[in-house]
Amino acid sequence: MAGVFDRLVGQEYVEAELTAAATAARGGNAGSRMTHSWLFTGPPGSGRSVAALCFAAALQCTSDGAPGCGECQACKTTMAGTHGDVRRVVPEGLSISVSEMRGIVQTASRRPSTGRWQVVVVEDADRLTEGAANALLKVVEEPPERTVFLLCAPSVDPQDISVTLRSRCRHVPLVTPTVEAIAQVLQERDHLDADTAAWAASVCGGHVGRARRLARDEDARARRKRALEFAHAALRPGTAYAAAEDLVRAAELEAKALTAERDERETEEMRTALGAGGTGKGAAGALRGSAGVLKDLERRQKSRATRTGRDSLDRALIDLAGLYRDALAYSFGSSATPNHPDMAEHAAELSGRTSREGLLRCIEAILDCREALDQNVKPKFAVDALVARLGAQFR
Repeated sequence: MAGVFDRLVGQEYVEAELTAAATAARGGNAGSRMTHSWLFTGPPGSGRSVAALCFAAALQCTSDGAPGCGECQACKTTMAGTHGDVRRVVPEGLSISVSEMRGIVQTASRRPSTGRWQVVVVEDADRLTEGAANALLKVVEEPPERTVFLLCAPSVDPQDISVTLRSRCRHVPLVTPTVEAIAQVLQERDHLDADTAAWAASVCGGHVGRARRLARDEDARARRKRALEFAHAALRPGTAYAAAEDLVRAAELEAKALTAERDERETEEMRTALGAGGTGKGAAGALRGSAGVLKDLERRQKSRATRTGRDSLDRALIDLAGLYRDALAYSFGSSATPNHPDMAEHAAELSGRTSREGLLRCIEAILDCREALDQNVKPKFAVDALVARLGAQFR
C-alpha cells in the first residue's frame, strides 16, 4: 500500500525522520512532546512543500499502522487541500502580508475541529514581509498546544528566513534528487518511455515538476530552447536587445496564459456574489457600491500575474546560468555532470570565445539580474543590463 511519503523523490532520510516524528506525536500527551515549528529547506524542485504537506497528512492520519497511510480520510483530504484543520498559505503575489498572516495565526490558534492538530503550511516563507514574520514569530514562540507550523524556504540564509524565526524551528533539509531517481519516477508514475524520461530528468535541474512539464509540454521545451539560444543572441549587437525583449515578452505571455482563465472565473464569481445579473430591487446599486471589492480583486490578480511572470523569467535565467556553467566546466576539461547535456556543442562554442574569467562574469551577471528582479526592478531594464554585461565578455 502506497503512503503519502511516496510522493517524495530521493529523500529517504527525510521520509524516515518525518515518519518517526509523526509516530512519536501520537498518544495522550502528544502536545507536550511535539515540535510545534518546522522549517523545510531545499533547492527548487527538491519537494520541500510536498514534504511539508505529506508530514501534515501523517500528523492527521487515523490509520492504526505507520502514519501517512495515504488511504484514510484524513490523509486524502489533507493531500487534496480540503482538510478542515490543515491550512496552506500559498503566496500568489510578491509577498505574504502582515494582515494575511494575522488572520491565519488567529484561525490556527483554535483547537482542531476534526483532526489531531491544527496544521499551518507556509509555502515560500521567504516571501514573508517583516511584519508578517513578526506576527508569525509571536505565535511560534508560544504555540497553542495542538497547533503545528510547517514553514518552507529555499535555505536558512537570513535573506530567506529570519534568524529568530529559524531558531524556533526544527530544521529538515532536503536535497536535489538525482537524475536517476527522477527518471525512475517519470517512468513508473507518469508512464513515460525510458528515453524521454532520461532526457527530461537530465535537463530539469533536479526539479521533478519541471521534468514532467518538459517531457509532456511542447511549449515548455520551446521556452527552454529560447532561453538557451539567448546566450548566442546576446553576443551580436544586432540581435541582443531584440532577444532580451523577446525573453521578457515570453515570460509575460506565459503568465497571462497561466492566469487568464482563473482571473476570469474569479471575477465572474465575485460579480455574481455581489448581485450581477440580479433583477431584484437594489441589485444594480449593490454592484455599483462594491466597486472597491472588484478593484481589490483586480489588484490581487495583477500581483499574481506579476509574480508568475517573474518566476517564468527566473527559470529562463537559471537555465542560462547553467549553460555558462557547462561552458566553464568544458574549459577545464571537467567530467562534472552538465546541466544541459543536449547543448554540449553550444557550451563548447561559448568556452572557446572568451576566457574562464569571462564565463564567471557572465554567471555573475545572471545572478545579479535575478537579484534585481527580486528587488522589483522592471524586467526589461534588468535583462537589458544583463545583455550589455554578457556582450562585454565576448568582445
